[in-house]
Amino acid sequence: MICFICVTPTTVEMMVDGQMHVVKDVLLRQFSDTRSLFLGMFIAILSVEIYCWLEGRKGLKIKMPDTVPPNVSASFSALIPAIITTTAIATFGFLFHQLTGMYLYDAVYQVVQQPLERVVQSLPGILLLMFVAQLFWVIGIHGNQMIKPIREPLLLGAITVNMSAFEQGKEVPNIITMPFWDVYMSIGGSGLTIGLLIAVMIATRRKEMKEIAKLSIGPGLFNINEPVIFGMPIMLNPILAIPFIITPLVTGSIGYFATLTGFAGKAVVMVPWTTPPLINAWLSTAGSMGAVVTQLICIVVAVLIYLPFVKIASRRADAAQRQVDNQQTANPV
Repeated sequence: MICFICVTPTTVEMMVDGQMHVVKDVLLRQFSDTRSLFLGMFIAILSVEIYCWLEGRKGLKIKMPDTVPPNVSASFSALIPAIITTTAIATFGFLFHQLTGMYLYDAVYQVVQQPLERVVQSLPGILLLMFVAQLFWVIGIHGNQMIKPIREPLLLGAITVNMSAFEQGKEVPNIITMPFWDVYMSIGGSGLTIGLLIAVMIATRRKEMKEIAKLSIGPGLFNINEPVIFGMPIMLNPILAIPFIITPLVTGSIGYFATLTGFAGKAVVMVPWTTPPLINAWLSTAGSMGAVVTQLICIVVAVLIYLPFVKIASRRADAAQRQVDNQQTANPV
């Protein structure tokens, strides 16, 4: 934290009574908002790595007598590495500002964070991110956790900006936010598996598939779908993997254009991801019925996409079961 503060601007120009004044030794709130997320992450990683390397050098440790309590001795042992780390980060920030005329805060935002925000705020960008996440799920890896370091700083930053604009009565700028991901692209969990559960109840008589669907409905209402991903399974299942990947891309596009045209409201409230469908659409958009209707349309579309694949999976399971039964009949024990 101290390293982050060391590279944060403490001088700001403010207009007062028509005259520009320089205010020093202040830490403005704007330097700790979402624009500083990537700078904060970079400084955290860099400072920790430097400190850990210095902490391993025995010559930099202050040795205390054995009579000193261990917790006190540990504090003194960390003193020199901490001072060197802080000084190094602060010096780097100072030299960067002197040589470029820019603070690290501005440089990291303009060079790294802002271009990434533009990519993720575009429909192709968010669909690509979802596509990658779904591929990880299909091969048995938690897709959301794999893309979390990229997704969450950007989408949480976007909803924070929307919330601030909404509170101030300004135009809400961002369509794609963290609630957008949850409301239109992860209904019932990754892959919109709520559509799969409904399709299974409609299109198959396979007892094991229906039982898994029944057991998965409860968690699915709170957007938890590991039971169906690993139980149906979708993981390593080439038939169900196709709609699992395609569906959120389609519904994400529906949600995007519904919001772009003004039919559905933009998200202005960060609701928990476990909030049930329809409720999360209503709450996150501050009561937009268009968002609720759009989410209902997405669920219907998800069911329609999953239906033919559920039928194919069911027929293949029936054929495999008949083959086993025939073998048992031909070769009785």
